Amino acid sequence: MDERVESQGPKQPERPDDDKPEMLVKLQERKERHAERGLPARIGVMVIGVLLVILGIFMSGPGIPGPGIVVILVGLSFLALEFDRAERLLEKVIVWADNAKERAENAPRSQKIATAVIGALLLAGFVVWAILDDIPLVPFV
Repeated sequence: MDERVESQGPKQPERPDDDKPEMLVKLQERKERHAERGLPARIGVMVIGVLLVILGIFMSGPGIPGPGIVVILVGLSFLALEFDRAERLLEKVIVWADNAKERAENAPRSQKIATAVIGALLLAGFVVWAILDDIPLVPFV
């Protein structure tokens, strides 16, 4: 019997390659291209990633408007090119988002309708509240 054990390097996520989210495949391809860059470019990517994560944390603070979580994820995608820990965290986020998308797509029609109705009611409630309490929708007018 011919038994061969192939070394596959570090352990990959539990998903088979054909079931991997497209973003994970693109991340791996981007990381391979990034490894070929010179040291100044790699340091620049790392500095940009750290600055974006710090900015995102700042933007997530109370009383500060802005898409903080999105900025943190963008910074994390830069850091994932250099650091395995950041890559694993980003992979978890991507897999979680992909699973959430699949659950939403496979939800029963009644649940989709109920979610749309609740969202519309919440939006209408905010508009009524803004009109009644004279909340400025554009803060610098």
